[in-house]
Amino acid sequence: MKQFILFIGLIFSVLVTSCVPHKNTVYLQNYETALDSSQVLLEKQKPYRVQINDVLNIRVKALDQENVSILNPIGDDNLNASSSERAYFDGFTVDLHGNIRVPTLGYINVLGYTVEEIQEMIEKKLLEEQFKEAANIFVTVKLAGLNFTVNGEVGSPGSKVIFKERVNIFEAIANVGEISEYGDKKDVLIIRQYPQGQKIHHLDLTDVKVMQSPYYYIQPNDMIYVKPIKAKSLGTGTSARENLTILITVFSLVTTTILLIDRLK
Repeated sequence: MKQFILFIGLIFSVLVTSCVPHKNTVYLQNYETALDSSQVLLEKQKPYRVQINDVLNIRVKALDQENVSILNPIGDDNLNASSSERAYFDGFTVDLHGNIRVPTLGYINVLGYTVEEIQEMIEKKLLEEQFKEAANIFVTVKLAGLNFTVNGEVGSPGSKVIFKERVNIFEAIANVGEISEYGDKKDVLIIRQYPQGQKIHHLDLTDVKVMQSPYYYIQPNDMIYVKPIKAKSLGTGTSARENLTILITVFSLVTTTILLIDRLK
């Protein structure tokens, strides 16, 4: 009988400790009571610098648009801004050497430059080689969507493309169906590509100070991984109600087994 009580106590302890605390499920908590959350300021983000495999959309306008038509995609008038496939095929992909190949201008190295710097670079090159100031050349350069991948404990893991210049971690996760009840919100991994290789950064989404992190806004080609909590590997519930149900089931099973054994003696 003592062994039975110890066994039940052990199971009860495992189930209770495997519950997910409420504080681990709530976003943007204020861990410092003296801190006014309304005063939490966003970290000033550094401008994004173009990397290998990025796709750039380049548009050139002038007083005589026919003179710059070769620099613009054939389907410019019918470009569907919501189509990642069209944006990809009409864009200029940064090759392994950091170059893009632009009609009449040839190869231009854009690796490590911001889109504003690339705009100035192309505009200057056009004025030096093909046009005069009177042509009123106007160049715009944008990333062809912000692409990222989310894996792990989210509703719909996979790759996404968002046509915005800035996307924060909450927006990115919202686009893949939110973090599941088994996901670890306290340690979300951002795997980011740098010229020297990949680096892993950690974000605690339950802390309001995450908005001050330099990794709060994602970058093109980021990989986001949401780890499972321990409760999933243990196969137990995430709430007290689920654990109580499991405990009752286990208790009933063990009791029935003991009664059957006693009858067979």
